Amino acid sequence: MEAGVIGARAEIATESGEKLIRRLCKHWAHKLEVHYTEREGRVRFEGGSCRMLAEPGALTVVIEAQDAQRCERLEEVVASHLERMAGGEPLDIAWIR
Repeated sequence: MEAGVIGARAEIATESGEKLIRRLCKHWAHKLEVHYTEREGRVRFEGGSCRMLAEPGALTVVIEAQDAQRCERLEEVVASHLERMAGGEPLDIAWIR
């Protein structure tokens, strides 16, 4: 992480990591810079970014932002979109800074 950048990380237990990455990246691609593969997704927001990595049984999400306020806002945005895209699967999203 670059100096002056605020970051947060969440390890989310799910077997749907690849599906969630695909859905989120397709959703955001119409208005944001998005790059994704089967197991990894990167989304650039104004003032920050989100990286997602699907692993067996887990989805790791890392947020980097220019300041604490933007980091907190991105945590909220990413979490709400993950929950919506999960299609009823309960996700326990706990951010660690």
